[in-house]
Amino acid sequence: MNLWLGASLIALALQASDTETKVIEYLKKNIEPGRPVIVSDLANEVFTTAEEREVLSELYNKFFKIPLFLVQYSSNSGNIPTLQEISEQFNFKVDGQADLILRIMEVDPRVPSFFERNPSNGEITSINVEAIRSHPQFGRAIERTIAGWEGNISPEFSIQHYDGSLITSTDLAGKPHLVYLWFTNCPPCVKTSPLLVELHNKYAEKGFEIVAANADQVLELPYDNDLRAEYVERLGIEFTTAHMNSNMQNAYGGIAVFPTMFFVDKNGIIVKHFVNFQEKPVLEEAILTSMQ
Repeated sequence: MNLWLGASLIALALQASDTETKVIEYLKKNIEPGRPVIVSDLANEVFTTAEEREVLSELYNKFFKIPLFLVQYSSNSGNIPTLQEISEQFNFKVDGQADLILRIMEVDPRVPSFFERNPSNGEITSINVEAIRSHPQFGRAIERTIAGWEGNISPEFSIQHYDGSLITSTDLAGKPHLVYLWFTNCPPCVKTSPLLVELHNKYAEKGFEIVAANADQVLELPYDNDLRAEYVERLGIEFTTAHMNSNMQNAYGGIAVFPTMFFVDKNGIIVKHFVNFQEKPVLEEAILTSMQ
């Protein structure tokens, strides 16, 4: 696949369908303070076609993942994600969709009040981690996603290379390595991957390995193996690339922020855990720490 075609297909995949736009625009106009959005009512009374209900179902699933993302992002990075970053993480394609989801959360009694926003631009200004951490529905999942990983044994996994062969955690026994969890066209991943290529080229001969586990299939993103192969070729990636599966995602705490990186030493101990983009010197220092 040539680079132009690959880029064109990615751009096409990122465009909202007419059905998506219709559903989002309807919700924008009909959100009312103090009135929760009832998905079953919408499916029965408003969005009656199979395509509309599919969009509604996907939106519903993401609705319950966003609190986990916000808390994990805030806890691990010390920062608050922007509306743009939320859109990028959840593949929101309609303008204003991230703001809409937050508006729905603000009127839904199933979601605790755990964030505040700037009334002029809608950006989140604060996140109360404890408010959602203590919630019976979200609390257990939150504990898993923000668990202190450094100093603990790296979880076991078994995943498939793009060619279908297996790569397991056992294959990495005794080797310092990075488990890099990412998805196609994730903006911070796009910035991170070239840095990892440079660092792998520098340290591979010294025994450092990278396993890049792509989350497209778990996240149900519209990218195929041809696009992923084109990406690998274009960047000159020579480290291991594979598909993250749900078992691996759960083993690492139900990853909700991408990229997430676990640097592991030869004894299988996680020595560094990063969420989101990191500058090259930070990544290099983590590699050196894992190789000690």
